[in-house]
Amino acid sequence: MSSKVAIVTGASQGIGRSTAIRLAKDFGAVVLVARNRENLDETAQAVIHAGAKALAIDIDLSLPNAAQEVVDQALASFGRIDALLNIAGAVPQIDVFDMTDEQWEHGLALKLHGARRLTIAAWPALKAASGSVVLMSGNSALFPKAPYAAVGTINAAIVALAKAFSDRGIEDGVQVNSVLPGPVMTGRRQSYLEHWAPLHNMTVEEATAKFPKEAGIARYGEPEEIAELMAFIVSPGAHWMTGSSLRMDGGEVKSI
Repeated sequence: MSSKVAIVTGASQGIGRSTAIRLAKDFGAVVLVARNRENLDETAQAVIHAGAKALAIDIDLSLPNAAQEVVDQALASFGRIDALLNIAGAVPQIDVFDMTDEQWEHGLALKLHGARRLTIAAWPALKAASGSVVLMSGNSALFPKAPYAAVGTINAAIVALAKAFSDRGIEDGVQVNSVLPGPVMTGRRQSYLEHWAPLHNMTVEEATAKFPKEAGIARYGEPEEIAELMAFIVSPGAHWMTGSSLRMDGGEVKSI
């Protein structure tokens, strides 16, 4: 059993949950961070069943002091941090002309500033362990559109932030990369389709089939597929890869 420790944010559902469970195969302990305690406890049981120890921390990473609290609890429980996977952060999909300042601030507070604070707080432990950091972005960083302005803008900022951290990481021995998924079928996406379909006189099944076709892809991705990519990035075999932005989107982005 590995003695290594990973922190996974957004671990209560979707890609974060799948990543936490996948990392239980390679890490001795996984620290699970999210706001929903009930869902976190379910993820913790799955991680334990997969063979690793689990520490569930229900906390709001948009709050300024939350990042240090997570790191303090992780170190108190396990004594080290070898990987940090910043996955938390849902950004509302609202048109650029309709989104309020408060909605912009909410999207920035969790996905961008939450990841920034947590990476900085964990950095000394990551440096000591020659560890790895992954920041979750999205392929909308490459083609921001007016109807989804905040998503593309904040995802682009995440890519830039990861690049800046990776530059410091070359000196400190910390690997930093970003991941840019395309459309993945998570519970949140399913809820969005259930809301969107009746507004456009469609069934959920019709709406579900519509989006991949419009995106020019064969199907939605699965959270477990992104989790496998995450696990590879923080594995020893990928440690020389740093400052990279890895896109897994079924071919939605057509440019080279």
